[in-house]
Amino acid sequence: MKAYNKRNIAVSPLIVFILFLCLAIPAWVSARDHAAGNDSIPGQIHEEKFILINGIEQWVTIKGDPSKPVILFLHGGPGSPISPYSDVLYKDWEKDFIIVQWDQRGTGKTFGRMAPEELSPEFLKATPLLLDQMVADGIRLSEYLITQLHKKKIILFGTSWGSALGVKIVTKRPELFYAYVGHSQIVNPNNDAALYNKVYLLATNTGDTASLRILNGIGKPPFDRARNTGQLFRVVKKYERANSKPAPESWFIESPAYNNAKDNQQRSDGDDYSFVNYTGDSRLGVQSMRSAIDLMRDNLEFKVPVYFIQGREDILTPKESTKKYFDKLKAPGKKYVLLPETAHGFNKAVLEAQYKIFKTIKAK
Repeated sequence: MKAYNKRNIAVSPLIVFILFLCLAIPAWVSARDHAAGNDSIPGQIHEEKFILINGIEQWVTIKGDPSKPVILFLHGGPGSPISPYSDVLYKDWEKDFIIVQWDQRGTGKTFGRMAPEELSPEFLKATPLLLDQMVADGIRLSEYLITQLHKKKIILFGTSWGSALGVKIVTKRPELFYAYVGHSQIVNPNNDAALYNKVYLLATNTGDTASLRILNGIGKPPFDRARNTGQLFRVVKKYERANSKPAPESWFIESPAYNNAKDNQQRSDGDDYSFVNYTGDSRLGVQSMRSAIDLMRDNLEFKVPVYFIQGREDILTPKESTKKYFDKLKAPGKKYVLLPETAHGFNKAVLEAQYKIFKTIKAK
């Protein structure tokens, strides 16, 4: 559920998406329903399965009251699925909504279906992760949910990386959605210089020699190595954590079905794989997905209501950037929620804001 992880991607022969098939209708395959009798409520949906989406099997969980609105969650990272933590975060919401979690292409259990024995440079070059491909996957899954769950439309939520993906999806196919809710909204993620200058000043003012050592070691952006961007993000996260209310520790404990050696390794490798593709790495020959993202330039027109949830202490996607984008975008309705003592990730205030917004969306 992390919006971004502690990154330190090593480059070596040992460590550092995919054949594209256009399918008319996704099909449920390889059913692996973990719903035990004690986990399910009579009359509710409780499905945890692989779905064939645009040529590969992708992990999706669908839980809740079938008569209620559907919320499709787009996780951050990329590579940081919410599915292992969804029951802790959203179990109580299943009486009011159908909660859908999706391990995106290159992430978690989905990555595990196509993962190599080792995450080598050769694998990274041969299986690039593409923004257009991710958008197509999200649209296909949305179409499937509408058909399978007998809904007119669904609600789309995206956090961090998922917020950029969400904007691309909802502006391309607005007829599929009642509304879009973005948390820690990405606008233009290519400006590492602003992040670097911000935390360098913070580290200097506080005499933080450990962070200054990291920042001086990687030098000023732009970076051509993924691990340098990862080290910058570690410092950013350190200062966000110091100035915000954290999430409860229990939120970071995986559900038993995901807490095993195989799943843990798949999440870790998928995290590294997705992050390298997100940032790019010239030495590994991997192109950057984020270089194609500039929402202020490309995605200002919405045909559905738009809601932004923003942490006041967010450095990675700061309020100045998200508010500027919010003010400029056009939508049938829009609302900006600024949360004190909140940074880039989830905490109790974020979940409370999510619930309040979702309950106000008219989903008939």
